[in-house]
Amino acid sequence: MKKGENTNLSKHDTEEEREDISIHIDTTEEYDLDLDWDAFNEALKQQVNDELSGSEEEDQKAFRRNKILKRSFTIAGIAVAVLCLSVIFLVKTKPGRRIIYRIAGDFIHDSIEQVDRMEEEKGDSLAVSGEIEDSYRKNDFDYTKLNDAKENAAEPAIVPRQEDYVSNFLIFGIEEIKGAKNTDAMLLASINTRDRTIKLTSLLRDTLVTPSGYTPRKLNAVYAKGGASLLITTIEQSYRIKIDGYASVNFEAFEAAINLLGGISIELGEEEAKYLNKSNYISNRAYRKVVPGWNNLNGNQALGYCRVRRVPTLGGSNDDYGRTLRQRRVMTAVFNKYKNKNLFELLSITKKCLGYVKTDVTQAQIEAMLEAIVENKITTMETMRIPVNGMFDDPDEYNGVSSPLVLEWENNIKELYQFIFLDEKEEKEKNIVTNKN
Repeated sequence: MKKGENTNLSKHDTEEEREDISIHIDTTEEYDLDLDWDAFNEALKQQVNDELSGSEEEDQKAFRRNKILKRSFTIAGIAVAVLCLSVIFLVKTKPGRRIIYRIAGDFIHDSIEQVDRMEEEKGDSLAVSGEIEDSYRKNDFDYTKLNDAKENAAEPAIVPRQEDYVSNFLIFGIEEIKGAKNTDAMLLASINTRDRTIKLTSLLRDTLVTPSGYTPRKLNAVYAKGGASLLITTIEQSYRIKIDGYASVNFEAFEAAINLLGGISIELGEEEAKYLNKSNYISNRAYRKVVPGWNNLNGNQALGYCRVRRVPTLGGSNDDYGRTLRQRRVMTAVFNKYKNKNLFELLSITKKCLGYVKTDVTQAQIEAMLEAIVENKITTMETMRIPVNGMFDDPDEYNGVSSPLVLEWENNIKELYQFIFLDEKEEKEKNIVTNKN
């Protein structure tokens, strides 16, 4: 339609007029509606092909994505299944748990200071040989035993008792004061798989013993002469019990270990609390604030508590009997504190604590201990002391030693065997004779 023409139709326009107008519009000169149908069809065909091609490519991409996801889920599922089976194997089967014991044993073994007892014996022998003349002048080293060695060789040797259901380890604390190295705390820790217990036996420090090659002396003075080797040999021969290994700490290490645990719960009697608050057994004055009843003792307080002997314990034990009872109570408290820690806390605390320990226990022994405790579900600790009441004398002087404890050895050993090895009365009599030969 050309510009200026009136395109409005009135109501009175006829059908013919409207038709003319429509024809006129369709045939206008301004619009060219003559199409190239071949080109149009080709373009349409290309567009359809492109759409189909794009759709196919998207389908292929989606297929590949789904395939990758499916493979990933399959791999993840297999990994989870393997992990679950591995955990079940490690936790629920004995061979699996042995792998855990091996890993834990390696961890513990690497965390402690290892001592080769054979090498220690060589060092001790050199030290002892250098002291022989001085010892002789002090009537310390007994040369008569060297002269009588030929006669004594014919006598039956004492065979320390050993059973496959019990492992015995000596634990001792070294007090280093003015150059002296006395073992004022000595505990025999026995793992018994038959009754599923750990048994702690205190060996009183004033017990009179006769180390090989030496004159009689108190048990706590043996270490200073021949180290752990002489101490263990003396205990094996005197108490007739096999020692499978030892662990030792000094007082500073003891304090640090208790602190790492966050302290231990100990119940104090009124006299104990009063004495600890006014004496130097708690060396740090700031910590002299314990109270009668239950206390959470830190390392310095626990060490002071272990050393007290001048006031009775809660329960009435006095002197060295009271002190060893306190030591056993501390060990029990440590054991209970350990039981209440989770695995991650235990690993952290154990690694730090073991750094203070010196031992000759091998990795294989550590693994065996862990297996014995876990497999037998050992969570109970029992305690006793040697000598037993009524089976010793405490003279002011004996064989040149002041205020020793002179034991009735056979009777005390019977009680020790009953406690550690679970002997009945008849077995006690039989085993005390057997282990003489």
